[in-house]
Amino acid sequence: MNETSLSLLDTLRTAPDDAVWSRMVQVYGPLIRSWLARNNVDPTDVDDVVQDVFAVVLRRLPEFDRQPRTGAFRSWLKSITTHCLNDYWRSPRTRRSATGGSEWQQALQELADPESGLSKLWNVEHDRHVTEYLLRIVEGMFEPATWTAFKRLSIEGIPAQAVAAELGVTVNAIYIAKSRVLAKLREIGAGLID
Repeated sequence: MNETSLSLLDTLRTAPDDAVWSRMVQVYGPLIRSWLARNNVDPTDVDDVVQDVFAVVLRRLPEFDRQPRTGAFRSWLKSITTHCLNDYWRSPRTRRSATGGSEWQQALQELADPESGLSKLWNVEHDRHVTEYLLRIVEGMFEPATWTAFKRLSIEGIPAQAVAAELGVTVNAIYIAKSRVLAKLREIGAGLID
């Protein structure tokens, strides 16, 4: 991951290249695929719909403004995914039988409603997915002892005193490790999870 202070979204706007778009697809592709599968998109069509979502993101990203709303990108991506899913279901290529046809419309309406349970599930899954991705990226940027201190304290919830004793360092060193890792997570994840 680029070590500059620019977030992935800012980099996509200001200096997009193949590596940055590849990172975007790597971060969000699996999330979008899981939502398409959940909404019964034919497995042979998933790649096409994912490509449709990213084509819209590419085209519309210059218009996107995440300030000052929390979760703006998450909501924006959900909206694009919902519209592409709607286009998929309405497309002649879909050949979906009429049986239960209103179920997909109801699911799309729920996704469009920011207060629905389905939208809230999208938000939770988005944040979990991106957080796990960021943690995998950031882990390699730190010495194993620093990462272990952060993980034991922040992820596993072990008290700082116990982690310090386990690693043979001071409690202050544990909090410094946590602070360093969190700072890097905030830097790299800026705008992805707000």
